[in-house]
Amino acid sequence: MTRKKIVILGNMAKPGIAEAIEELRPWFQRRADIIAVHPANEPAPPEAKEADLAVVFGGDGTLLSAARMLVGTDVPLLGVNMGKLGFLAEFNVEHMKEHFDVVLSGQVKPTERMMCEVTVLEDSRSGDAFISPVANDVAIAAGQPFRMIDLRVRQGDHEVAQYRGDGLIVSTPNGSTGYNMSAGGPIIEPTLEAITITPIAPHTLSLRPIVVRSDRPITVTATRVNQGTCVIIDGQQCCSLHVGSAVVIRRAKRGVLIVPLPGRNFFQTLSNKLNWGFWPHLEG
Repeated sequence: MTRKKIVILGNMAKPGIAEAIEELRPWFQRRADIIAVHPANEPAPPEAKEADLAVVFGGDGTLLSAARMLVGTDVPLLGVNMGKLGFLAEFNVEHMKEHFDVVLSGQVKPTERMMCEVTVLEDSRSGDAFISPVANDVAIAAGQPFRMIDLRVRQGDHEVAQYRGDGLIVSTPNGSTGYNMSAGGPIIEPTLEAITITPIAPHTLSLRPIVVRSDRPITVTATRVNQGTCVIIDGQQCCSLHVGSAVVIRRAKRGVLIVPLPGRNFFQTLSNKLNWGFWPHLEG
């Protein structure tokens, strides 16, 4: 029987993660061929696309880096949470050891999560200035000197609104429990194909979060910005935004495959991580 191939990715800058990977290396080697051990925030090694599984050590941020790294490869990601909440990185080390063999054998079906691609154009006549895959969200932050900014948003050929405030978050369902939720946006079931547009501290209360279909590009044009206004991808990459710049967000042709923790569904994860919908038992 052909042995499966795995790539191990991690946030090597975080204390304890490189040591944990080295400690587990013999355990992995008894079960699969390790084709690479690599930092999750660096470009993918060429051999990574040949892997049957990527085991990602870190938190959700590390898994987001890995998702952008391996976009388009169809390599499933198993996230081992060494951080705090772990919405995406559902496994801890004990869970990983318990379920690793059945995951590697293909008995646990990965779920596909929609990804996007963002293109930042300096102006409507210029070529592509910045392109990146997006796993969670594209945020536009006002930046210094922290005056309100104006952003015009279109979906396909349709005008959505003129947003005035501290910025805007355009999120995949994957990212709905991140910055989007903190800004008052809705929680979206992660396997849906939809996009949320959530204003940050809007100047008028009539500007509310909205959920739109994902098959039409969303274009955000900057009409008034600050010197420090920037576009932030997954909270990890950024580029400056200027008056006349356009931010175009499209659904990516292929998503990312995430291995779920067997026996747990999305609503159980919400309850476990957020006490979502939890009513404590009251006695007396």
